[in-house]
Amino acid sequence: METNELLQKVRKIEIKTKGLSRHIFAGEYHSAFKGRGMAFSEVREYQYGDDFRNVDWNVTARFNHPYVKIFEEERELTVMLLVDVSSSSEFGTRCRYKNNLIAEMASVLSFSAIQNNDKVGMIMFTDRIEKFIPPKKGRQHILRIIRELIGYKPVNHRTDISLPLQYLVNVIKKRSIAFLISDFIDEGFEDALKIANKKHDLVSLWIYDYRETELPDVGLLKLRDAETGMIKWIDTSNNAVRDGYRKMFLKRQEDIRDLFTRHGVDHVSVATHEDYVKPLMRLFKKRT
Repeated sequence: METNELLQKVRKIEIKTKGLSRHIFAGEYHSAFKGRGMAFSEVREYQYGDDFRNVDWNVTARFNHPYVKIFEEERELTVMLLVDVSSSSEFGTRCRYKNNLIAEMASVLSFSAIQNNDKVGMIMFTDRIEKFIPPKKGRQHILRIIRELIGYKPVNHRTDISLPLQYLVNVIKKRSIAFLISDFIDEGFEDALKIANKKHDLVSLWIYDYRETELPDVGLLKLRDAETGMIKWIDTSNNAVRDGYRKMFLKRQEDIRDLFTRHGVDHVSVATHEDYVKPLMRLFKKRT
């Protein structure tokens, strides 16, 4: 991708997602993702109804009048984006590819975070850790994340979701809000998910395409697995084939949701042809 084209795409995503995070998500994000606790802010004169346990006796003795301590929520958090950049994300049949949707949603979350004075970092993965961007604050840092999301070319093609979860646990020592964004075409990551969710506040965003839910009746169809390169011919005019394909997706959907629910991981699913605003709003409100 040419530099000018990349910059134009970054700017386009910034304009759209920054506006959404400022006008729609800012309050919900603040409410959904709590700080680590309460920190001392200031003292003020005692008012009727104040809790006597908060009286600052040193200041009270100095001014011969009761004063109480005021506490505020510690807001600064660390937000980590665990982004699947395997070859299956380069798929889409309606409106946009999965990786385009992932980039937009990650951008919205990033701008929402920095508006609340939180740090944002990112782990990009396939079946290896492709890139790690340590958490920082600021607009320029978020623009770097967006540039990587839309311009990075992965080395590998397959998916191993256990890897970024293990990397998160080993590298990010402070408890963080971790968004795992993937199409979850993988198995065997339950243990890593369980461990990561104990140390961090893990949230899963499942991205899929409508064509993964059912096949069109168009006769013989040549399919290629984006991650393995395997080619397969399917007779889509066969009702049993189309029905089996649909049931396979529904089973995968059920298994993924059951996995997240079983381990207490908040989750939401978004299709490439859908508006992601409502699902994210539902997710945020669910956590308040």
